[in-house]
Amino acid sequence: MSPLFRRLAGHLALPALFALLACAASHAWAHSSSNSYLSLSQRGSDLVLRTDINLRDVDLIFDLDDDRDGKVSWGETAARIDELTAWMQQGIIVRGASAACELRPLDVMASPHSDGFYLSAEWTVACADPEDVAARRLTLKYSLIFDQDNLHRGLLKIDLPGSQSSAILSPDRADAALLAGEVSGWSVFTRYVVEGIWHIWIGIDHILFLLSLLVLAPLVQTRQRVTSWSAVERFRISFMDVLAVVTAFTVAHSITLVASILGWINPPVAIIESVIALSVILAALNNLLGWFSLKRWRLAFAFGLIHGFGFANVLLDLALPAQQLALALGGFNVGVEIGQLAIVLAFLPVAWLLRHTAFYRWVVVAGGSLAIAVIGSIWLAQRMGF
Repeated sequence: MSPLFRRLAGHLALPALFALLACAASHAWAHSSSNSYLSLSQRGSDLVLRTDINLRDVDLIFDLDDDRDGKVSWGETAARIDELTAWMQQGIIVRGASAACELRPLDVMASPHSDGFYLSAEWTVACADPEDVAARRLTLKYSLIFDQDNLHRGLLKIDLPGSQSSAILSPDRADAALLAGEVSGWSVFTRYVVEGIWHIWIGIDHILFLLSLLVLAPLVQTRQRVTSWSAVERFRISFMDVLAVVTAFTVAHSITLVASILGWINPPVAIIESVIALSVILAALNNLLGWFSLKRWRLAFAFGLIHGFGFANVLLDLALPAQQLALALGGFNVGVEIGQLAIVLAFLPVAWLLRHTAFYRWVVVAGGSLAIAVIGSIWLAQRMGF
C-alpha cells in the first residue's frame, strides 16, 4: 500500500477514533437506553390506552427531584400530576379518519419496572365517529421525549380481539396504525431487521466490545509488548482472525437471544448491563497483555452470551404475540448481524492500511484500549449504583 494512502488513512482515523471515544464518553455519563411502553387493549366496550414512562426520563424534562437526593419519589411526582398529565396528552395523539380522538384519564400511578419506577397512565380512547373504531382506521402519534433524546423509543403493543401487533416508535417513525388488523409477516420481519441494525449502532457498549476484539487482528502476536508487534503481511490471516471473532460473537449472542425470548432463562437486567460493562473492560485490557492475552474469539463467545441477553431486552419489553415472535426474533437477529458487519467493514480496511504505523500500535491499540477500559469502568460503576 502506498505511503499516500497510509497518510490519508491516518488523517481520517484519528478524528474518527476521537469522535467514537467522545461519543462513548458522553454516553458514559448519560442514562441507559430510554424506552417508554404503550399498550392498547379492550375492557368491555372501551378501548384503553396505557402509557408507562420512566420517571428518570420525566425528571430530565420537569426536574422533579425537589429535595436533590438523586431519586424521584412518588410524592414529588404527584405534586405536579396535572402538569404531567397535560404533557402526556399533548405528546400522545390518537386520530380517526377525520379528527383526533379524546384521551379521557382513568388513572395515574407509579409502577415498578426492572430498571426503576415509571409514571403510568391509563386512558379511554373516545372518538367522535364510532365508525373510526368499527372500520379499524385509528392511528397513534407519539412524540414524548424525542426532542430531549433522539435515541428514545416508544414500544407499542396492540392486543385486541382479532388484532395483535406491535411497533417501535421513533423520531423518524412516530406514527402507527392502531386498528389496521393483522400485519403481514414480511412487514414484521423487515421492521425488526431495521430495529436490529439500529439497536447495535446505538449500543456504544456493544460497539466498543467488538472493536476491542478486532483491533489486534492486523498485528502478529509475539513475546514483545504489544506496541512492538509487527504487521501481518497477508490479508487472509487478519480476515480469518476477524471471522473467528465475529462468528463466535454471533453464535453466542444468538443462543442467549433465543433462550431469553423463549423464556428459558432471563437474568435480571441490572446484572446483565453490569456484566456487559465488565466485558468491555476485560476485552480492552486483554489487548495490553501481549503474549499472555486470551484468545479473542473465546472472549467473544463467552461474553457474547451476555450481550445476547442485552439484545433480547427490546423484544422482551414488547411481549410479542406468539405468531409474530419468530418473525420478529429472526428479523431482529438478522438486523444485528447486518449492523455488526457494517462496523467490521468500516473498521478493518482502515486498520489494515495503518497496521505498519506506530500510530496504529500506540494510539489505536494501546491508547484506544486504555480509553475503552476507562469508559467501561465508568459504565460499570454507574450500573452497579455507585
